[in-house]
This record gives sequence, C-alpha cells and structure tokens, in this order.
Amino acid sequence: MSRPDPDWMAQIPAAARTFLEGRRLDEVECIISDIPGIARGKAMPASKFSRQSQFFLPNSIFYQTITGGWAEAAGSEGFTEPDMILSPDYTTATAAPWTADWTLQVIHDATLQNGEPVPNAPRNVLKRVIKAYHDRGWKPIVAPEMEFYLVARNIDPGQGIVPMLGRTGRRAAARQAYSMSAVDEYGPVIDDIYDFAEAQGFEIDGITQEGGAGQLEINLRHGNPLKLADEIFFFKRLIREAALRHDCFATFMAKPIEHEPGSAMHIHHSVEDMATGENIFSNPDDSETPAFHHFIGGMQKYLPQAIAVLAPYVNSYRRYVKDHAAPINLEWARDNRTTGLRVPISEAHGRRVENRLAGMDCNPYLGIAASLACGYLGLVEQVDPTPEYSGDAYQAEEAIPRGLFDAIDLFDGAEALHNLLGPEFARVYSIVKRTEYDEFLQEISPWEREHLLLNV
Repeated sequence: MSRPDPDWMAQIPAAARTFLEGRRLDEVECIISDIPGIARGKAMPASKFSRQSQFFLPNSIFYQTITGGWAEAAGSEGFTEPDMILSPDYTTATAAPWTADWTLQVIHDATLQNGEPVPNAPRNVLKRVIKAYHDRGWKPIVAPEMEFYLVARNIDPGQGIVPMLGRTGRRAAARQAYSMSAVDEYGPVIDDIYDFAEAQGFEIDGITQEGGAGQLEINLRHGNPLKLADEIFFFKRLIREAALRHDCFATFMAKPIEHEPGSAMHIHHSVEDMATGENIFSNPDDSETPAFHHFIGGMQKYLPQAIAVLAPYVNSYRRYVKDHAAPINLEWARDNRTTGLRVPISEAHGRRVENRLAGMDCNPYLGIAASLACGYLGLVEQVDPTPEYSGDAYQAEEAIPRGLFDAIDLFDGAEALHNLLGPEFARVYSIVKRTEYDEFLQEISPWEREHLLLNV
C-alpha cells in the first residue's frame, strides 16, 4: 500500500474546508458508484483515513443488479471476486451536512491490481469518453437538468405512489408547471436542498416546478462532464436526505406516478476547441458549423443503440409516452421541446444541443458518457443529420426502442459505441441488464392479477 498524502486536507475544495472550519473531522465516507449509480464503499474514522491512501473492494460490485442479485458476468476467470484498488480523488471531497457528526464524502477511482483503470467503473467509462474528445483537441461541455418527484412516504411496494402533502395540507397538484405557489408548497424541503448544496459547494442554476404533481427540476450550470456527473451522483443523495427531514421521499424513478409526466435528465452539449477555447459549433460570423450538424447527426444515428444506458430499467420506458413531455423521436429543431434533440435559444458562443431522451433514473456517469459518445461518433464520422423538423414532433415517427429487452438487443450490436465506452464494460452492462429483466419477469403485477386472473 502506498503512503498516505500528509497534505490531503490542503487538496480538498474550499467548500469542504469551510464546512470543517473550527471543527474536528470525525468520519470520511469513501465511495464509488456502481452500475445503477448506488454509492458503494466504506465509512471510516478520519484518523484511519489519514493513515491510508487506498482501500479495497471486490470487483463484484459491478455485477450486482438493482435488486441486490448477481449477474453471471465474471468472465472466464470465474466468480472469484478479486479486489480492486480504490484511491481517493481529493478534489471531490464534500460535506455530508445531514449527518450527526462532521463527515466528508470522497469519491474514489478504481484500478486493477496492475494499475489499469477498472473498465466497469462508471466514472472510468466517462473518463474514457472525455479522453477520446481530448485526443482530438476537443473539450466537451455539458449542462444537466435533473427532474424528480417529492412523494409521500411509501413503505408498501404494493401501494401506488402519491404526491407529498404540501404546507396547505393538500397533495401537490399536477399541471402547475413553473408555478411559484406550487414550489412554495414544499418550501422547507427546497430550503434544505439549498442549504445542503451550499455546504457541499454546489451551484444550483435554478429550481422550478415541473408538470407533474410534486415534480421539480434543478438546473446545473454548464461545465466539465466529470465534475457535473460527480455532482449529480452527490445530488441524488442530498435531495433524498432533504426530503427525509420532512417526512417524504424524493424519487428519481423515470415514471413513479401513473398518468403523470416522467422525470428526465436533459443533457445540454457543446464542444470547445482546446487550442482556442472557441465553441466548434459556431463560425466567426456566428453561423452554424458543419461540426454542429455532425454532432446532431451522430446523436440521431447512435442514440437508439445507447437507449439501454439512458433508459436502464423496465420502468424507464413508461416515461416514453406521446404528449407527456418525453419525446420518442430523434428529430431535431431549434427551440422545439417536442423533438428529441432540441437546439435552445442562445448566442453563438453558447450554441448547444439538448438531448431530451435520457431518464433521471440513469447512472449520471454512464448517461453523460453515452450521450457524449453519440455526438463524438457523429463528429468523427461526419454524419449528416436529417432536415430540421417543423411543427409538433410528437406526430413524427417513433425512432427509439420502446422496451428494455429491445434496447439491450440494439446495444449489443453497437460495436462503435462499445469501442468508445469500453468493450468489457459493454459486455458486463448487457449481462447485468438482462439479469435485471429476468428478475422483473418473476414478479406478477396488480394489472395482471386484475385483468388476467379470472378472464383468460
């Protein structure tokens, strides 16, 4: 084991140092994202953390399904569960302000015992895609939007999910998009979200009421894809903890409530030239470049093969309902929210492409990596897009798989995408998702009991 860095506290972000000012650090949570996006790792006393520079976890955490089951994905060596080496990225250190003591969370990077990056670690998958951009002299920029619901506590999976009670004593109402009064209904939860985010050093660009009952959206400012994926990874826990303080749940399910809109993770993309700092989507005269159109073309060509990553569960496909704020097409247009690929209003230096297909249930590292990969392949292959769509694109042809099984089949044949995300990751991801689908098929739903029990 290598020696710990005696100056590690000097490397943590300013917000973490401010959080600890005048206080003694009690505990450090050493965490890493698994494939679903669950934080795995170890909590240890701060004194122990300061004496070691790495720790170990079995590689099998990347073979685990969302239910806690295991996929047969170990490969030819068999299920021997060798240890990975986890090393802290001190720049990710952030407070855990909801804990009773003074605690920091630190994201770790995973390497094999030979020093190579673990190919199945989601953070490494995103790093791999970012490096592909950098090798071409490009710097990818993203700006994610996070949609989620605040719902009443649900401790019986057999019961439907309902919106939380607001301060008026009523359930949160649907169809109140952008209503400030609706946001005020759950003001105490939002206040804690702001306070936790400030303690963790995260900048929120805005919070709005979305179209669903108890559905909110948080926008993050644009920036480095890895840093923003880290923040979404942290934000999901932060928001859940804020909700629990007020006797409700926060859920990032793609479709938690029947007849309500689903929750998306819209991803805005732009690309800078690393040498000049200029947006490669815009010419000096502010017109659109061929690269801008090629990026869109790549998304149109490859997103169907990437949907299994952007919509990773059977529930994900319940979100793709026509006229429910979830495009199921691959059309593109300027300032048109019915298209799967939207070009927002902006000045030339901020020209960007918004991918509206990703669900909030996807792993943020993998969702951003897959979306970036589609655009990258379009740039490299110089793929031309279809003509800009005019009108209501909900009337356009459906262009993405409508179920997980079909999506996995498309993903399995995506050689170019596999080469970019990593062939070993692609192999394991497919096996894990097929295992989850088999687990789902073992459950009998209330709909089946209601309509099939006595009628078929």
